[in-house]
Amino acid sequence: MKIRIKGNSIRYRLTKTEVETFCKEGLYEEQTEFKDHIFKYVLRSKNNISHLEADFINDTIIMYLPEKDKLVWANSDRVGFQHSIVMENGKELFLLLEKDFVCLDETIEDQSDNYPNPLMDKKE
Repeated sequence: MKIRIKGNSIRYRLTKTEVETFCKEGLYEEQTEFKDHIFKYVLRSKNNISHLEADFINDTIIMYLPEKDKLVWANSDRVGFQHSIVMENGKELFLLLEKDFVCLDETIEDQSDNYPNPLMDKKE
């Protein structure tokens, strides 16, 4: 799972295996180890919500996907989910959860478990 953070925007991208694992177990997490701390980022399913939600607790970003969406995401053509949360201070936190596609440009990253890019046919 990859995470991209820019300002008040958080995006998770998951490979095929990661999406399948999450949809089966309702949980997927990664971590980055620092000298004295571990930063975690977690995707968890949650009942009684209708859209993406997020928390930051104990050096961990937790993004929540509604349980009903978790049940079908792996076997659907749906690329992802997005939602903006208006916070008490009036600012917005934008959340995006996506399947990870193969990049169209050259990259050294292993993409063998990524989803086929729908734009690949248009490039040829």
